[in-house]
This record gives sequence, C-alpha cells and structure tokens, in this order.
Amino acid sequence: MSVLVGADDDGRRFLNGTFDEFTQAPPPHTDTRPAFVSTREHRRFVEFADTVRSHRFIGLCYGPPGIGKTLSARHYAGTDDWEQWYPLARNGGLLPPVPEGVQQSRTAFFTPTVAATIKQIDQGLPRACQQVSWAIDHARYGHVDPYVHPESQHSGNTELLIIDEADRLKTAGLEQVRDFYDRHHMGVILIGMPGIEKRLARYPQLYSRIGFAHEYRPLRSDELTAVVTQRLPAPDPGDSGLAHTAALAAIVRATNGNFRLADRLVTQIRRVLDINGHTHLTPEAVDAAQEALLIGH
Repeated sequence: MSVLVGADDDGRRFLNGTFDEFTQAPPPHTDTRPAFVSTREHRRFVEFADTVRSHRFIGLCYGPPGIGKTLSARHYAGTDDWEQWYPLARNGGLLPPVPEGVQQSRTAFFTPTVAATIKQIDQGLPRACQQVSWAIDHARYGHVDPYVHPESQHSGNTELLIIDEADRLKTAGLEQVRDFYDRHHMGVILIGMPGIEKRLARYPQLYSRIGFAHEYRPLRSDELTAVVTQRLPAPDPGDSGLAHTAALAAIVRATNGNFRLADRLVTQIRRVLDINGHTHLTPEAVDAAQEALLIGH
C-alpha cells in the first residue's frame, strides 16, 4: 500500500514527519463550488422563514456553528446574487435585471459587526430593508421616484429581515431590533447559537414577540455524503468502489454532520490527492487530510 504525502501551508511536502521541497508541484484543482444542495434542514428552514414572513412575527433560528444556518438564510434571501448586483446599482448606468431570488424572497439580510454601536444598528437595519424595497420597485417600474413610489422609501416592499450573528447584539441592540420591528410591517428572523433562546427569555418585551423558534440540526449522513460527493473524484472502477465508499464513510464519521468542517476536510483531501498525483478517493487520502486539520466536535 502506498504512503500518502501531506502538505504544509508553505507548499512543502512531508513524509513520516520530515519535510522535503517540491521539485514541481502539480497544478491545483480549480475550486468550482457545486450548486446549492437543498437538504432536509434547508427545506425546514424555508418553511420556517415563509411562516415568519407570512405572519410578520419574530422568529428565532439557532444551532451549533458550521451546520449551515447562514448558508440557508443567504440562499433563501438571494444574498449572494444581491451582493453582486447592488454595487452595479450604486454606480448607475444600465443595470442587469434584479436577481430573481431577491424579487421572490423580498428579504433583507443584515449581519451586525462584533462591536456594532446603537447608531450603526439604527442606520443599518432600515438601510438594508430600504435597499431591497428599492430593488423591488426598480424591477417593477424600471425607475424609482420616492414621491411616486413611497413604499421604497419606507421599506414597504421588504417582507422579511434576517439578522445573522444575533449573539453579537447587546441589550441596547436587541431593544433597537424590537423598536424597528414595532415600527415596520415585516417579519424578523434572529439567527444565533444554542442558548440564545434562553438569553432572550430575559427580555420579556422582545421575547413576547417571538412567534416561532427553529432548531437547525446537523446534516444527516446520507445528505452529507451527497454534498461532499459533488466535490470529490469519481470511484476507481478497479476496486468496485469499495475504497471510495470507505473514504466517504470516514468523512461522515470525522465531520459528524458539520457542513463547514466537511467543506474544510474535502478541500484538504483534494489538496492531498493533487500532491500525490492520485485521481481517485481513498481512505488513506482522508486520513492524511485529517492529520493536517484541527478536527473537533
């Protein structure tokens, strides 16, 4: 059985604990991300977000880090497409169509900074909602005049506001969110870590407005396997796929349904395969990749 070689951050390779310089490293894979996979947890989040948006309540989504909460929320709101489109809108000129995901979700996405002040939150929340509301009117009319289309000016077209990293909000910040919610007819989703639901219980005025709570759970093993398979080489036909299956099982065991950890591990596996010039996934490649990562649960 061949011994696999790993690599450190400087591009050197190591074998049995010693380092050697590459004579010529093989070209790396082009890191093309696969299409978004609608997992069971994402579909549960979509149902939750639709309900909050429809009833205009405050919803609370919580779960361990790295399991896909932010990814699901950004996909629901069409944030990735929005972040590419909106800078073009600010520069003026001929604009491409407003992203379809933004038009359908009518959702603003806001992430407070670690040291966000009351002023930053007070300005950031309405700005995020007004931008989306303006885009909806722009898609409908082609030109937005705040005197003719006042809904844009007052965020009237925005139906849902998602606040990621809600754990960063201090007492005054949470009060600012409550005040904003009371002044606007839209749903609000707070996304945070486990335990945020107990923390918010200490703020009765805000807590009484929470209509739905959603626990985001880790990926199931079959779904995690489907997600990582998209980014890994095809099975070796010479071994009936046994090594490939064993390697996938090792990835599932190591990551325990954590999407972020699986993404890091798959990236490292592809790096190990490149270094060794292998074209098929093996358990040895997974073991070598794990040794180069800080993996914990």
